[in-house]
Amino acid sequence: MPDKYTCEIIANKKLADNVFTIAVSNKELAAVACPGQFLHIKCGDARLLRRPISICDIRGATVIFVIEAVGEGTRWLSNSRSGQKLDILGPLGNGFSMPEGRIIAIGGGMGVPPMLLTAKSAIGDVTAIIGFRNKERVILKNEFSSICNEVYITTDDGSFGLRGPVTAPLQELLEIGEYSAVLACGPRAMLSAVTVLCRLHGVPCQVSLEERMACGVGACLTCVCATVSDGDKRMSRVCRDGPVFNAGEVVW
Repeated sequence: MPDKYTCEIIANKKLADNVFTIAVSNKELAAVACPGQFLHIKCGDARLLRRPISICDIRGATVIFVIEAVGEGTRWLSNSRSGQKLDILGPLGNGFSMPEGRIIAIGGGMGVPPMLLTAKSAIGDVTAIIGFRNKERVILKNEFSSICNEVYITTDDGSFGLRGPVTAPLQELLEIGEYSAVLACGPRAMLSAVTVLCRLHGVPCQVSLEERMACGVGACLTCVCATVSDGDKRMSRVCRDGPVFNAGEVVW
């Protein structure tokens, strides 16, 4: 079983409509967390199931995560206040393997926050591509700009940055530069398109899958997805075998 921590909230800030960044203090949790892993957070005594939330950043003894308040659990978290204690299991799952050399970190929507710690943990130069629906949904722009060599921002409607999907700047970068890997998190359709481009250009790609979870430790099989290894197809548990997979192993 993963470790359980009692973490005190030290900040809760609204980033966009229904999107909040929450910082908790716990040096033991901060010391063992890796990019791409997630936390399983208890959201009040009335809710049996915890909520899986990706780790956005680590700053000393502070662990930061970003939520979108879309259900009862995340709405409860969005209303939490400094000084309140959270019951957290984690860190859970397998995170990104950090290659040497130049990498591209890609995030789409609520897949953007976990790519911040990923970019921050990179060994070499990092170019970030982060995509959103519109200008009002853009988050963490300054944070990415402070740690990345280049940051491309795309919006579906063109209201901020480049118009269109994250795959447009990705294709241009892969055509003109040499990269050790592409690391990505976001909607499944986006990850599938990123995988196709990376395969076309011969660049290794890792993807962090977003799936609904219940137990978070691999027992309930709620979050299984089809993968292939050495020609054998099997059902992998995103919470335990992932959430990060080599893109070529995922059956899209």
